[in-house]
Amino acid sequence: MGKRGKHQYEINKKVLALSILRLLFLIALIISIIYIVKWYIDSKQNKVLEEKISKTIVMENIENEEAQNTKYKVDFARLKEINNETVAWLKVNGTDIESTVVKSNNNSYYLNHNFEKKYNSAGWIFADYRNKFDGTDKNIVIYGHNMKDNSMFGTLKNILKEEWYNNEENYIVNLITENEEQKYEVFSIYQIKSEDYYIDTDFKNNEFENFVETLKNRSVKNFNLGIASEDSILTLSTCANNNKYRVVLHAKKVDK
Repeated sequence: MGKRGKHQYEINKKVLALSILRLLFLIALIISIIYIVKWYIDSKQNKVLEEKISKTIVMENIENEEAQNTKYKVDFARLKEINNETVAWLKVNGTDIESTVVKSNNNSYYLNHNFEKKYNSAGWIFADYRNKFDGTDKNIVIYGHNMKDNSMFGTLKNILKEEWYNNEENYIVNLITENEEQKYEVFSIYQIKSEDYYIDTDFKNNEFENFVETLKNRSVKNFNLGIASEDSILTLSTCANNNKYRVVLHAKKVDK
């Protein structure tokens, strides 16, 4: 091959490489557009569902009582007509979280299925499959995606802001099941790298006391809330920073 032929060959290689790069860029762009459109459709679908579900929740107006003592009535019969795996309704003050909680036989199904059990990238708010909701759970763990439109657990990150954790009205979390209206008081909030420790649900001997002490030491604020061995807690968890971290809230079950 002469100099001219070799030069032309090098040019052809560069043109081919550039064409491949352009093609790859175009494919990536198309995939991104498809993902954005799918996200928009899924998010809109879930918002319609949330509106439908909101009609099953009634808030009672109680005179001369503080916001954290507000009573809620949940029509579980109607909810279970839509999804028979409904186990609770959750409200977190100072966030947009007011949603039904479902539970499957694993912790993956509701990562990409909504309340109607239809495939949906936004998933739904769900409890750990190991929880029983029979009054014996030491740690009820509830998960939800950190959605950019603030749906699901998208506003759970609010708990790490000073204006949230310095407002005592935000310390009470409502969790209503078919059997009772449960109230939990916040004792720990933090962000941590992805791990399995804080989602433990089974404890032996003095493991629970050590577990709770670890959670309290992680908190960005000291809530000065005592927790005994006979107490039970609630854990809320969502992802952050492209799934590298978790934003976590822990609360102790208190008297009604």
